[in-house]
Amino acid sequence: MRVDLGLLPYCDAWAAQESAHADVAAGGEPRVLFVEHPAVITFGRRGDTGGHLLASAEQLHTLGVEVVHSDRGGDITFHGPGQVVAYPIVRLADHQLSVGGYVHRLESAVVGLLAEWGISAKADPAAVGVWVRHRETEAKICAIGVRIRKGASLHGVALNVNTDLSFFNLIVPCGLAGRPVTSLRDMLGDRAPGMDAVRDGLFRHLARAFGPVTMPT
Repeated sequence: MRVDLGLLPYCDAWAAQESAHADVAAGGEPRVLFVEHPAVITFGRRGDTGGHLLASAEQLHTLGVEVVHSDRGGDITFHGPGQVVAYPIVRLADHQLSVGGYVHRLESAVVGLLAEWGISAKADPAAVGVWVRHRETEAKICAIGVRIRKGASLHGVALNVNTDLSFFNLIVPCGLAGRPVTSLRDMLGDRAPGMDAVRDGLFRHLARAFGPVTMPT
C-alpha cells in the first residue's frame, strides 16, 4: 500500500510511521509512506552530536532548520524540500531478509530507479547509501537509515531530486568528511525528472523489491 503524506514536519511523519509500524508488526498490510520534509537536520542513533554539525544554533535559527534526534541507524543528515523521502514499513521475515539484506535491497531499488534516467549508481560496502560519479568524484545522491523493531522496518531512504544542496554545508553528511552530496537536478539539469515522477518510479521499484504491494487506484 502507498501512503502519500505530502509536506510534513519530521516529527509528525515519525508519528505516522509509528502508527503504521504498530499495524504492520501486528500483521497489517505492509506499506510505503512518501513524504517531503521542511528543512531539518536529523541525527541517527550513532550520530556525532558535536563534530558533524557544523552550523551554530544562530545559523540554524536564521535558516529555519529544525534539529531532531531520531532512532534510525546512521549518523547525521539533512532533509528538505525537493527530496523524495520513502519510509517502507515491511516485515523482514516475509522476505527472509536480514537487516543488512534489507538495506541492500533498498539500495538496489534506488540504483535501478536511477538507471531509468541514465545515471549509473552503486552501493558502497563501506558507506551505506547510493553513490554516483559526478564531477570526477564519488557523491552521495541517496541517504539510507533504518530501524528494525518487532521484525518490521522504520525510516528508509532520502533521494535528492532538486534539493538545495547548500544545506548540506551545515553538516558533515553521514559523518563522511570529504564526500560530497549531489542530486538529480545537479546531475541532469533541465532533464531531471519532477518529484511526482521520482515518487512513482521509486514506488514501482520498492514494489518489486518487497511485493506484493497494492498499487494506488
